[in-house]
Amino acid sequence: MTTLYDCRDAFARTLEAIALEDPRACIVANDSIGSSKVGDFAKRFPGRLINVGIAEQNMVGVAAGLANAGKLPFVCAASCFLTGRALEQIKADVAYSDANVKLCGMSPGMAYGELGPTHHSIEDLAWTRAIANLTVIVPADPIETAQALRFAAAHYGPVFLRVSRMGVPAVHDSGYQFAVGQAALLRTGSDVTIIANGTVVSRALDAAVLLAADGISARVLNMATVRPIDREAILAAARETGRIVTVEEHTIYGGLGGAVAEVVSTAYPVPMRIIGVPGVFAPTGSASWLLEYFGITAAGIRAAALELVRMGRAA
Repeated sequence: MTTLYDCRDAFARTLEAIALEDPRACIVANDSIGSSKVGDFAKRFPGRLINVGIAEQNMVGVAAGLANAGKLPFVCAASCFLTGRALEQIKADVAYSDANVKLCGMSPGMAYGELGPTHHSIEDLAWTRAIANLTVIVPADPIETAQALRFAAAHYGPVFLRVSRMGVPAVHDSGYQFAVGQAALLRTGSDVTIIANGTVVSRALDAAVLLAADGISARVLNMATVRPIDREAILAAARETGRIVTVEEHTIYGGLGGAVAEVVSTAYPVPMRIIGVPGVFAPTGSASWLLEYFGITAAGIRAAALELVRMGRAA
């Protein structure tokens, strides 16, 4: 049986290690200590966690002020509220001001499934990747989460890190090295490329196995960095496989699929399919049920890839 991991655990452990090494590191939260899994951080570093309560705009402003005073603030909050309520502060106080703030969007996508559309965070990548000077990262597993957080701590400047709550398997081995703006090739292939990130990378890999049984060779790229995006990996996929399927736990508008399509359409047009939430408010239900409901599954990815391959062969 495949072991599933909550990436918030790796996030919390790594953040505590960073705090031990760097006295500037601190947390600003919005009454989300438990859901961000930073309770142990609060116990170990009680003077370095600021809980502003349910006041997300203040939270981001406080973090910007701390950064301006030489601190290294990590903003920990549910992604739906961090990005939805405080987008102006993210734009003006953090990105425009080039404040050294690390925005950690916890439990993104449809992780809060049973709490419904108000708690789904399926627009956060579209919002954040449109803001200049903001690096946007969506790790796929605990190994990548820890390394991306290390990158954020060492990098001077604003970062948005999307930290998943839904259990995911490990897709990287212990030798993996995260590099911002660089996709990870997880499987080679020549007929179609599947580009995914976050919680659905493992589903892309499962789809590639299904496609292999159909006689189709599928390349799988983990595109953890949405901004800056790896243009070279996308263009290589377009040239070498001729077809691209993107998969994300996000609306199909403005997220990973949109970012890939911007590169493909302007530099090397090839047929594409974008799998995600199809421009609607996701209903209430468990996270796993919602992914099934929208076809963000291995079977759904396989079907999209088959359609592209068959369309090409018919032509």
